[in-house]
Amino acid sequence: MRIVIADDAVILREGLAQLLAVRGHEVVAGVGDAMALREAVAEHRPDVAVIDVRMPPTHTDEGLRAAIDLRRDHPRTGILLFSQYVETRFAADLLARSPGGVGYLLKERVADLDDFVDALRRVAAGGTALDPEVVAQLLGARHQGVGALTPREREVLALMAEGRANAAIAKTLVVSDRAVEKHIANIFTKLGLAPSGDDHRRVLAVLHYLRS
Repeated sequence: MRIVIADDAVILREGLAQLLAVRGHEVVAGVGDAMALREAVAEHRPDVAVIDVRMPPTHTDEGLRAAIDLRRDHPRTGILLFSQYVETRFAADLLARSPGGVGYLLKERVADLDDFVDALRRVAAGGTALDPEVVAQLLGARHQGVGALTPREREVLALMAEGRANAAIAKTLVVSDRAVEKHIANIFTKLGLAPSGDDHRRVLAVLHYLRS
């Protein structure tokens, strides 16, 4: 993969670049602010950009707003937000723009580099990688539509948002595959999602809700 890393913490940025290089990936640029991020993606057209949410000059949401711009201007570049914070205001907007090619992981909850690289691959390939805590906070910020779901359906929805397949959901919740299929069908019905051949239909359930 060809990767751009945007984080104002130099040690983290350089350390992550070295770890990724050891695993055979090419970090084509490492930058410390949102403007440099936009320029680097425009120049290098990477497979995926790893972006901190809070960057100079105000350290609030510059990275996330830049990610939204990149999603619009460079839709083939995957976006993986990698931050200590969950910013719900613009994150829902970013996720609602496309059902795939977007991820949001929390730095303190990534304990295994292989898991991180796997998330990068999924996002670069058009998949999704969402930390369960991110999903929980996004759903909490827009709780009205999910009010129609049962507690179990909410659990299934959160796992769907992480990109889990039916078998993985069944294993996590210790239920049968058939039970998972029934829960998913109920979620689609309650959220008004018509049958579709889209590979990302599970994620669309969450994105449909976030847009409501």
